[in-house]
Amino acid sequence: MRTPHPLPERIVLFPLPGALLLPRARLPLQIFEPRYLQMLEDVLKSGHRMIGMIQPCEDGLAEVGCAGRVVAFSETDNGRMLIQLRAVCRFRLNQVEEGFHPYLTGWADWSGFADDLSNSAETDPGFDRAPFMARLRRYMLAHELSTDWETAGNAETETLINSLSMLLPLPPEEKQALLEAPTLAERRALLDGLIEFALRSGENEERLQ
Repeated sequence: MRTPHPLPERIVLFPLPGALLLPRARLPLQIFEPRYLQMLEDVLKSGHRMIGMIQPCEDGLAEVGCAGRVVAFSETDNGRMLIQLRAVCRFRLNQVEEGFHPYLTGWADWSGFADDLSNSAETDPGFDRAPFMARLRRYMLAHELSTDWETAGNAETETLINSLSMLLPLPPEEKQALLEAPTLAERRALLDGLIEFALRSGENEERLQ
């Protein structure tokens, strides 16, 4: 288990479109709104120091989020806080609690995500890296993105897939689907499909011009 503290029943919620946190990954954030500065102050006073990252949606908030522990923070000259979250575990949001704080809190159900607490990276024996990396190169070129290809090529599978899921400019609903993928193999297959779809869509647009 990664967490020295029991997983809390109630957790602070930070709705942030497109911000994705996945098991055993880290997420840097910049906090500047007064309500979220208050949220961070309260979180740092708690024993678990956890924030629940969750996607806003048309009906309110997504059903599944991922909690991260604040493992580093610093203040800038203009009063903003730079923090880093280390993923602890995904959760299913049972109920949102409003009115007690200037920010949202909610009741979390951690069941079904026990594997997130493991210190060992998840494996994907069926991953065929070469064709995936070739499609990724085409995608990055089409979107004028750059990366350290040597580091990406040598990264373990979970680090590669989770980092790409978090960093690629995908719509929030696609990032949410990646978060909810039960296994690394399913997340990799979904990500590969999204990359392939984006490439095909781009090719079709070029033919129509």
